[in-house]
Amino acid sequence: MAAATKKNPDYPRGLTFEDVWAGLMEVRELQKETDRIVKENARQIGDLHNRFGELAEHLVAPNISMRFNEMGYHFGCYSSGGHKIYNDNGELLAEIDIFLENKETIMGVEVKTKPAVKDVEKHVKRLMILRQARDRINDKRIVQGAIAGAIFGNDAKKATADAGLFVIEQTGDTMKITVPDGFVPGQW
Repeated sequence: MAAATKKNPDYPRGLTFEDVWAGLMEVRELQKETDRIVKENARQIGDLHNRFGELAEHLVAPNISMRFNEMGYHFGCYSSGGHKIYNDNGELLAEIDIFLENKETIMGVEVKTKPAVKDVEKHVKRLMILRQARDRINDKRIVQGAIAGAIFGNDAKKATADAGLFVIEQTGDTMKITVPDGFVPGQW
């Protein structure tokens, strides 16, 4: 005895080629709409991430200057929002989140919500680019660096200090500069 097949009441004669084609076109349109939504969400998340970074920089900058001044640096000028370094052709080489300076020292500070070990290497490269840019204009001031973070893991903190960068951590509603025993600030 042959198995009975149940017919779909929407397609009493079975599916035709046109029915299948129309279904595939509908799936294709749904996929396009899904792709558009995913791209839009990614853009919005990226914008939110950038805005959070800008907020962190603006909250951190005045406190960092104050903390370094307490350590004897006496930075008279600071800027946040990105200090850009260009080559002679006008191409952007690097951008430093917070830039502090006095007559003897330039301090480049990278601000991260949660710094990682890879951020240390990238920031050291930025400081070397800054040094080269300053050499081109015969600026012989010492270049030093720091990484500021709201959440600092032990590995990132150790890598930062080992690279000769100051560790700047959020503590409550302010910032503190961590200087481990034997720490020697790097100079570029």
